[in-house]
Amino acid sequence: MAGFIPLILIFGLMYVLMIRPQQRKVKAQQALVASIQAGDEVVLNSGIFGVVKEVEDEVLWLEVYQGIELKILRGAVDRRFNEPDSATDEDTEPTGPIEG
Repeated sequence: MAGFIPLILIFGLMYVLMIRPQQRKVKAQQALVASIQAGDEVVLNSGIFGVVKEVEDEVLWLEVYQGIELKILRGAVDRRFNEPDSATDEDTEPTGPIEG
């Protein structure tokens, strides 16, 4: 019985340090992919940048240049550049004169 305690501790450490963070990362990626909407600026796993023009079930139409659109799978999105519900540039600019 005493020989199994170090083995159990090693498995517990592996879970805490490796498995659990990977599960969180996968859940965050799934949430990102599910929340993609038209107008979002995204980058694909392949490194292609673009703006989502249309969202179908598992397919996105991504405009990579004026008038050039690619049909891609939702799962190909790596990250989003614009955050949902983020402040606009007008909200972050000072409204009054700057005093020095």
